Amino acid sequence: MIVKPSVTDLLKVSKNRYELVIATSKRARQIANGAKVLTDKKEESPVTQAAVEIAEGKVTICL
Repeated sequence: MIVKPSVTDLLKVSKNRYELVIATSKRARQIANGAKVLTDKKEESPVTQAAVEIAEGKVTICL
């Protein structure tokens, strides 16, 4: 299974993996609870949807 976007791609917008995991999980929780999706790509999983938003720069990571 190939995951898009890849962790390598996502690390370009994050300081480290831990920050990336926290930001992705927070955004995925928001999406799962009904928050508006910020990208046109339709994904089945809220986690994948959050990762796509982060990769596209629609969500900023500020922890």
